[in-house]
Amino acid sequence: MFSKVKLSENGQIITLSSSGGDMRFHAMWMRDNAPDADTRSAVNGQRLITLNDIPADVAITDAGLDGDQVLVTFSDRPHAVAYDAAWLAQHCYDMPSSHPPIWINPELTTWQGGARVPAADYKDVMTDDAAKLDWLEGLHRFGVAKLDGGPIESGALMDVAAIFGYVRETNYGKWFEVRTEVNPVNLAYTGLGLQAHTDNPYRDPVPTMQILYCLENAAEGGDSMVVDGFACVERLMATAPEAAEILSRYCARFDYRGSSGVALSSKRPMVETAPDGELTGIRFNNRSAAAFTDVPFDDMPAYYDAYRKLSELIDDPAMQVSFKLNPGECFIVDNTRVLHARNGYTGEGTRWLQGCYPDKDGLLSTIASMKSMKEAAE
Repeated sequence: MFSKVKLSENGQIITLSSSGGDMRFHAMWMRDNAPDADTRSAVNGQRLITLNDIPADVAITDAGLDGDQVLVTFSDRPHAVAYDAAWLAQHCYDMPSSHPPIWINPELTTWQGGARVPAADYKDVMTDDAAKLDWLEGLHRFGVAKLDGGPIESGALMDVAAIFGYVRETNYGKWFEVRTEVNPVNLAYTGLGLQAHTDNPYRDPVPTMQILYCLENAAEGGDSMVVDGFACVERLMATAPEAAEILSRYCARFDYRGSSGVALSSKRPMVETAPDGELTGIRFNNRSAAAFTDVPFDDMPAYYDAYRKLSELIDDPAMQVSFKLNPGECFIVDNTRVLHARNGYTGEGTRWLQGCYPDKDGLLSTIASMKSMKEAAE
């Protein structure tokens, strides 16, 4: 992969050359990421040293190539450390930043109305690793997926969650019932229509995924609907970038006190970004929005204008995908990205869904481990 190695005079920078160009790495970065047994555990890959164990003036004293490996010797140790050339290329950070102020991870696929939500059969996912991996990758890429043909049994959603991870227990329990109640603690437990929203924005951390599993659905109406919040921000960036920016710059506040002994609140932007501008989350829930007090007086009109623009995009039918769940079907959303809603329904007939909150780290871990095993088998 690399054809040439060059060191700076003080040994603080190593330059690796290939037909695709040069890649530079700092000595401190290389030493901190050394893959040898003295630096990382061969069992779990975790570091065995702290940064303070590395001299602040560590330098590279020698470097060379050996096939697909880069051999590097540091000033604080006598023997060379072997780095996989492909790993170094994959983790290269020597590149100009060309990202816009708010950008979306290219691993994700944004979508609008008319999109086909990834779907799979329950039995296939439970028995076929290839079908399972394909479905999970679709769920991660699109932020939403359906599963059909599941058992019509209370608690079956826990088996769905176990496909990829673990459920977070909240004040609603390990799972919660979504059906009409006489004195509901949450508007979700009524027959009212609900604007597309992310769940529980008043929590820190927010639940990162949600499963809604259908057990009964004979009521008139009550169709489910999903909206890609990242696609909405994408449209906002194209038409009114200043609106997306102000929603990411200031925090909104969310609050929930619907149950005895529960008082939840959070302070986070509606449009969350990493320091480099990557879009990492959406928090949008008009029902749970508290008074906004973290926006300066002079910027409050612009903030509300941006909030309205985002709300209008979320309500735009062109952004929405709708479907009616049948008993034994469920859908899963990335609750940091995809908003969900339902149409109102009447008291005639019954509508009974169960919901729970798995965490996304389980999804990502399952995908990564399954892909590693697949690659090893090939």
